[in-house]
Amino acid sequence: MELRHLRYFVAVAEELSFTKAAAKLRLAQPSLTRQVRNLEDEIGVQLLDRSNNRVALTEEGRLFLSDSRKLLAMCAESVAAVQRVKLGESQDLKIGYVANIHYGMLPATIGAFRKVHPGVALNLFDMTSAEQFRALDDRKIDLGFVGLRPALSGHALLSECVAHDTILAVLPTDHPLAKKARVRLADLASQFFIGMSAQTHPGAREWLAETCRAAGFAGRILQEADSETTVIQFVADGLGVALLPEQITGLPHEGVVFRPSCGNRPSPGTRIIPQNRSRITFRS
Repeated sequence: MELRHLRYFVAVAEELSFTKAAAKLRLAQPSLTRQVRNLEDEIGVQLLDRSNNRVALTEEGRLFLSDSRKLLAMCAESVAAVQRVKLGESQDLKIGYVANIHYGMLPATIGAFRKVHPGVALNLFDMTSAEQFRALDDRKIDLGFVGLRPALSGHALLSECVAHDTILAVLPTDHPLAKKARVRLADLASQFFIGMSAQTHPGAREWLAETCRAAGFAGRILQEADSETTVIQFVADGLGVALLPEQITGLPHEGVVFRPSCGNRPSPGTRIIPQNRSRITFRS
């Protein structure tokens, strides 16, 4: 398997069309189709569903897409880093990020930064929010994309909000609300919630409690998990429901469905959309 195979697969997965992907890559469509098929044969897994005259990602394909993006980003940065070393450019910036959430935002951000500071080498580290805080305190990284609105007490850090994540309700496939196209947060008032552990995602419990209060009820957190993947598994097992950023839909999620969520405060006519503020945190 070569990097070009990953690039070909990512292009098709993002366009969900061999024709559009081939035009984007400036390849002949039959060649692109053959290369992606060779990749599937080599790893022994079907990544794309080509039935019914359409192209769709399989569950395995969604997981492979996420990992392929990470590998391509890391390889591109490694090449750029050694090229800068060869030119005698020693400046570098160590960045922490949550891969499951920020894979879509980072490429554009890094690309814009390189245009302004072409001589700075960027080193990326996939870390949980808690790991980023510890690394920042220990001066092992320079800045982090923590993905939450953290409580910064006890940290000599500065932070800025850089994006708003759309939050989806995560429900078991057999849940009565799974039949609806949208879910009101108030409809979840009687449900138990699966939250993110403060050990890995500081501030997550507070955010979930605040979001539920804004919708007019006190959220009952039954269980906490260390990762988004575990949250999805707990929901699939019927332990509760969850609220997660829409980027998580790229992870394998057998047994659960994602639904757009909106909420209502007790006062009539006041509508809220739950959002999770992605923040960049850095040493002062």
